[in-house]
Amino acid sequence: MNSHEHRKPNNVDFVDMIGIDKIWIEAEEWTEGHWNHENDNTDVIVTLTNGKRYVGSFFTYTNIQELTSKNERTGENLNGKYLWSSDMILIDKCSQQDIEQVINELLKQDDLTSVFTKIEEDGK
Repeated sequence: MNSHEHRKPNNVDFVDMIGIDKIWIEAEEWTEGHWNHENDNTDVIVTLTNGKRYVGSFFTYTNIQELTSKNERTGENLNGKYLWSSDMILIDKCSQQDIEQVINELLKQDDLTSVFTKIEEDGK
């Protein structure tokens, strides 16, 4: 292994042992017509079959450009010099199908728990 490679711990076929129980997409609860798949962002909660829950925020590339332009106009974030969001995942199209496809790929690659943030339940 060279210095640029990163070896993940062997999680004993993580994908085969733990799957997705439920995916909640905040935008699915918005008023009809307000979810723009090409230019939007939405929070997503993934519940795994082991009961653990993780949150991520999906942003389209177009939405990032729009937010940056807005910040340049309003003076926010040093006039658009930076933009951040916790648990940000960039996606070309913010549709249910595309979000679920990305989540499944992250789980398959054993990256879901690195990209999303675990939701700590009370007392755990």
